Amino acid sequence: MQIGISTTLPAKNLHVFQAGRASFKCRQPSLLNPLTKPNPSSQKPASSTELTQQHLSNLENLLQKKNQPEPKQVTKHAIENRGRGLLEGLNLSRIWPETKAAEEMSPRHLNRLKRLLSKTMEYSPRNNLGCRWREYHGCNDWSGLLDPLDENLRREVVRYGEFVQAAYHGFHCNPAMSTDEAPLPRHVALPDRCYKVTKSLYATSSIGLPEWVDDVAPNLGWMTQRSSWIGFVAVCDDNREIQRMGRRDIVIALRGTATCMEWAENLRAQLVSIPESDDSTQKVECGFLSLHKTRGIHVPSLAESVVEEMKRLIQAYKGETLSITITGHSLGAALSLLVADEISSCVSQVPPVAVFSFGGPRVGNKGFVNRLNEKNVKVLRIVNDQDLITRVPGAFIGDGSKQHQKEKRKNDSFERVFDVIDDNNPWAYSHVGTELRVDTKMSPYLKPDADVACCHDLEAYLHLVDGFLSSNCPFRSNAKRSLVKLVHDQRSNMKQLYTHKALSLNLERDRVRVPIPSCLPSPSS
Repeated sequence: MQIGISTTLPAKNLHVFQAGRASFKCRQPSLLNPLTKPNPSSQKPASSTELTQQHLSNLENLLQKKNQPEPKQVTKHAIENRGRGLLEGLNLSRIWPETKAAEEMSPRHLNRLKRLLSKTMEYSPRNNLGCRWREYHGCNDWSGLLDPLDENLRREVVRYGEFVQAAYHGFHCNPAMSTDEAPLPRHVALPDRCYKVTKSLYATSSIGLPEWVDDVAPNLGWMTQRSSWIGFVAVCDDNREIQRMGRRDIVIALRGTATCMEWAENLRAQLVSIPESDDSTQKVECGFLSLHKTRGIHVPSLAESVVEEMKRLIQAYKGETLSITITGHSLGAALSLLVADEISSCVSQVPPVAVFSFGGPRVGNKGFVNRLNEKNVKVLRIVNDQDLITRVPGAFIGDGSKQHQKEKRKNDSFERVFDVIDDNNPWAYSHVGTELRVDTKMSPYLKPDADVACCHDLEAYLHLVDGFLSSNCPFRSNAKRSLVKLVHDQRSNMKQLYTHKALSLNLERDRVRVPIPSCLPSPSS
């Protein structure tokens, strides 16, 4: 009987079995060989124990080789996981905090992204300002609070910016004004329920469009009206909020450019003297002054309205600790400075006056800057480094900020030359107050090459302030402001990672219920 083992055993073992093949022919085949069947009639044991043990040993080795698992193929995914595990083991976030911040900003963290893309606004905690309220209101020019940005000041800046957003929304809900009768009281949805609106404010242009404009474009409507609703006065009337802030706060909020007449006034960039000033060197932009001082057919001028209302409120809350906070964006930021100057000049026993401006242009020359400083008007300018509006109007020679003077005038021998140029140049504008500078490029959500409109957008400003830590730190990873309005208004300027995730989270534009202004797109809207 032939035993077929050559197909199951390695070649090196064949000579062993060939030598003992004769002894296996008449005996019972091995029970361990699957190619043979046992013979029940033969019960005699094998005569060669040594060869049998060798045979069993070979079979055992063979079976062990067959049962060994095949080596796993190393895939690219496995290599990436191994590398990621190695990097995680190094804990680079302890060495470079930017690594951790960038990771936390990643859209892989869907829960956090869902929260930021939710319609529910989330705010930083409101701490008790108490006896420090004057410091946050600018009594020391916000020294030590800006870089790094104090968390309480951040919350206050964002809150005042939302008052300006309410002014935008209040205007766009009903932009038209009747030329036949005085306007009715206007409802304004305030972001802070602790305040109540006490007066509407209007701005009127001193120029008018030619009559042929109505023939060429008869459907412009409110875009060509001379007088427009531009903001409101609100006062805090909640006792708990008054106690938290340390005083009763009066807010004046002014929106930016919206009508053709306002755009036309913006272009009147020549410097003119302030009418009430005895110093002829104190000058402001002609167009801004026109919108501030001009009376309408049925409405008083902006200057008259704010002075009258401030006198009334100061008398109504006589004996209480008061503050006046003026806030505005773009054109509203420029008018805020003129309003602050008007109040400090015409109101007796005026409480502390502070201006929080967003994306404001230059308003006057160095004489105007000195005028506000003499009246102790405190100004905090929030400026986006990529915003072109903050660099106009005028030919830039000097700047009113101390920081800029230190940077640009390090050599004292040139100071007199700059002063002569500033005093004699009709286009020499200067910025006012203290600067808080943010940068679009610091946001992990906005494209670094965002367009001019995005860099000037008010919601983009509030987004950047909410994420600002300091000038040498990345966007803070625990920023709380919702991204819904930013995605809605600046979708083309958002990084595709986040716009795609917004779509995947069913946050398409038509499902996001954000107030949409019914006006022509402009950098101020």
